[in-house]
Amino acid sequence: MTKLIAELCQNHNGRRDIFARQIEEAAKAGADIIKMQSIWSQDLTRRDRFEEGASRPDGTITAIRRPYQAEYERLSKLDLKIEDHLFFIEKCIQHGVMPMTTIFARHRITEIGILPWPGKMIKVASYDCASHPFLRELAVYFDHFIISTGASYDHEIQKTAQLMRELKKEFAFLHCVTSYPNTLEMANLSRMEWLKQFASAGWSDHTKIEQDGIKAAKVAILLGADYIERHFTILSAADTKDGPVSITPPLLRELSDFRLKSREEQQEIVSRE
Repeated sequence: MTKLIAELCQNHNGRRDIFARQIEEAAKAGADIIKMQSIWSQDLTRRDRFEEGASRPDGTITAIRRPYQAEYERLSKLDLKIEDHLFFIEKCIQHGVMPMTTIFARHRITEIGILPWPGKMIKVASYDCASHPFLRELAVYFDHFIISTGASYDHEIQKTAQLMRELKKEFAFLHCVTSYPNTLEMANLSRMEWLKQFASAGWSDHTKIEQDGIKAAKVAILLGADYIERHFTILSAADTKDGPVSITPPLLRELSDFRLKSREEQQEIVSRE
């Protein structure tokens, strides 16, 4: 059965009370795994190309515009401490779900890795799928890898699969479109079939809720996704940066109920929507 990953991202707005409610509501709504982000504003690096953005003569964007100072100020209000990680792990255990995180800076691996993660699961962001030194260091502390592939070439994914086998780690690949938000037309969910030649596969979904609801996730389940990852919020869509691509408790419950239906029932629902 498809496992559901509720990605809390930065929808806690830096507040532990919201963080706790996110965990509780995601667990109640059917999440199997709840993921936080181990990210700190002080680890942000200034790069000139992001100050104004860059594009080719044909209009293709090669670097988004995300000025350093504005991003630093935004992230600095969302920083979590190591104590918050321990709080997260404890709350997940309390509510019967598996805790997981994504580490974004290599020098943070040890301090996060030594924490008492019960399943020793780690989520690897798309841009680190081919970062083998990073993956090797993660492997010192974690045994089960869920790796997004959105920013990787086919040969990089193949090499990472080989590395995971060499390290004797359990792993799964998530198909991901690194355009936030993305659309149903961009989803290309058949990509999961190619990924399944290497490992379990799933879909990291960033379609816009207001426009497409949870249609892409339902189709991915119908196509045999082993995992569905979706950003999750208990706040209104306008209250956080990730709000427009985050599902609410009722939508997570709907997705959880959908995965329990027969294939015929799922097909009927998808065709109707």
